[in-house]
Amino acid sequence: MLDIQKIRADFPILSQTVNGKPLVYFDNGATSQKPQIVIDAEVKYYQEINANIHRGVHTLSQLATDAYEVARGKVKDHINAKFAHEVLFTSGTTHGINLVANGFVSILKPGDEVVVSSLEHHSNIVPWQMLCEKTGAILKVIPINNNGELIIEEFDKLLSDKTKIVTVNHISNALGVINPIKYIIDKAHTVGAAVLIDGAQAVPHLKPNVQELDCDFYAFSGHKMCGPTGTGILYGKEEWLNKLPPYQGGGEMIKEVTFEKTTYADLPHKFEAGTPNIAGGIVLGTAIDYLNEIGFDKIHEYENELLEYATKRLNEIEGIRIYGNTKNKASVVSFNIDGIHPYDIGSIIDKLGIAVRTGHHCAQPIMNFFCIPGTIRASFSFYNTKEEIDAMVEAVKKAQTMLS
Repeated sequence: MLDIQKIRADFPILSQTVNGKPLVYFDNGATSQKPQIVIDAEVKYYQEINANIHRGVHTLSQLATDAYEVARGKVKDHINAKFAHEVLFTSGTTHGINLVANGFVSILKPGDEVVVSSLEHHSNIVPWQMLCEKTGAILKVIPINNNGELIIEEFDKLLSDKTKIVTVNHISNALGVINPIKYIIDKAHTVGAAVLIDGAQAVPHLKPNVQELDCDFYAFSGHKMCGPTGTGILYGKEEWLNKLPPYQGGGEMIKEVTFEKTTYADLPHKFEAGTPNIAGGIVLGTAIDYLNEIGFDKIHEYENELLEYATKRLNEIEGIRIYGNTKNKASVVSFNIDGIHPYDIGSIIDKLGIAVRTGHHCAQPIMNFFCIPGTIRASFSFYNTKEEIDAMVEAVKKAQTMLS
């Protein structure tokens, strides 16, 4: 079992008050809070080894380079990539997805097909729409049912020899639904399609094994897993990264430059133009170490307990509707109260110290499917407690009384 009070002591922000009330932070789906060890690691980098990497012969540059590449190795081991050069540092999930979509401009031709799902964040919709506009490819969409689950039979029907890439999220940011990505990956490969998995909402809760999954690309952000903002990872199979052209041109991603011709650097540097977020990359490694020390099995078990408890307590509220009613979920509850706009609930409970997300969660197609303007989303992390859930439920009840 987790020692929750000991863990909470690692996060300085959790001890503060908001509007005179103890902070209850249930917006972990947007970004997680940071433990002191992560905060200290960022300060330590700038105090002790701040220098640009890969290019300097001086001591600080070598120290910074070594620390950055050690962090890449930590990510490689964490996701079980085959090679460290299959791990690209990015600014976040959005950057990683756009990198791949941009690369497929040189691969697709008119009439080719790209498959996405109805559960996607806008970051895994818009880049593919832009790709289709540039290439004449066609965007196909996997529908969902009333429980917020993908209709897999419809996915099967969408696949053909025209399908060139399938891209779905591992876990829905808006509903918490966990998708059957292993089935999707294996099925897509039968028609020769590549598969990109948006893992932004998965990596805080589980360790993706990219070799076992056999995905071609897996993108995620550091800031949702206790790391700094502006950090992310794109994993890509070596053969696919070699096929794709560079996303940006500049320093570091080159082997030789003349005015007549430029040749590109080997992986991973081919896709890492310019000075990266060096501190962020190093500290992402620190965050991964911290989470692994706690243990993802323990995190998963405890967060499931929080999810079950929150679902039970919220269902006590008259007029509530929870979206994403499926057994296969992460620790997210997305709900509405009959006759009340989600923004109004969110605004009132904020006055009581409760931080939740309201709106369409950058997933407007999901909201359109349910014919709603948005939801109230409570997303839990391993440092949250049942007592905080009780506080949220009472706050929602109070807001309902005030707004009815």
